[in-house]
Amino acid sequence: MSTKILHSTIKGSGKPLLILHGYFGMSDNWKSLGNQFSEEYQVHLIDQRNHGRSFHEDEFNYEVLVEDLRSYIEHYQLEKVYIIGHSMGGKTAMLFAVMYPKLLEKLIVVDISPRMYQPHHNAILAGLNSIDFSVHNTRNLVDGKLSELIPELGVRQFLLKNVYWKEKGQLDYRFNLESLTENNPEIGEALPSFTVFENKTLFLKGANSDYITQNEAPIIEAHFPNSKIVEIKNAGHWLHAENPKDFYIEVSDFLN
Repeated sequence: MSTKILHSTIKGSGKPLLILHGYFGMSDNWKSLGNQFSEEYQVHLIDQRNHGRSFHEDEFNYEVLVEDLRSYIEHYQLEKVYIIGHSMGGKTAMLFAVMYPKLLEKLIVVDISPRMYQPHHNAILAGLNSIDFSVHNTRNLVDGKLSELIPELGVRQFLLKNVYWKEKGQLDYRFNLESLTENNPEIGEALPSFTVFENKTLFLKGANSDYITQNEAPIIEAHFPNSKIVEIKNAGHWLHAENPKDFYIEVSDFLN
């Protein structure tokens, strides 16, 4: 078992609130909301394995992501935590909740449900893999190359946050692209059948996102009987970035 501890930024004091980013994301994506929450909680902005500044491993699936999180909680001797998980981070959080229910008190799942999702990141992965950092040695060149396969500016800007200067004149990705490419089908995996988390759970969905629809209500109810689904208006899949004000209000109300 890995005893490597996930990289995180810890701010504030009080009840621990752990925040898990989505696929290709990193803890930095949550910096401004993290600062807000840290006025009331001890906020842990966590990089999951193969993302951000955390360790890189070939193995990548929700079981190992859950064990990484468990090791992290044990390392910092945290108890009865609150967890917010977005997208892939929400899948990690849901599996963690049904496997280790005693370790967390409340769960917030952001724009993802327990069901299986078909792999749909092929264009993004193809774009990322088309970069040759010896040729594309400026951020503009990287962006130009990515735009051939990823036309959406917002998506490219999100991905470009992962491009950094590994050394002078040498750009690289923070995420472990090889492992993410290899294990891409794992990202859509469903929560195992007949797993239940009894504690209070909040599902937040973006009004303009189709990750959680009316069809998902029964499966959410089956796994999370003590849950509610709240819609965040004027927001898609990245609702915490698109409407941080309403997001903050809903989360605060739920945790209090």
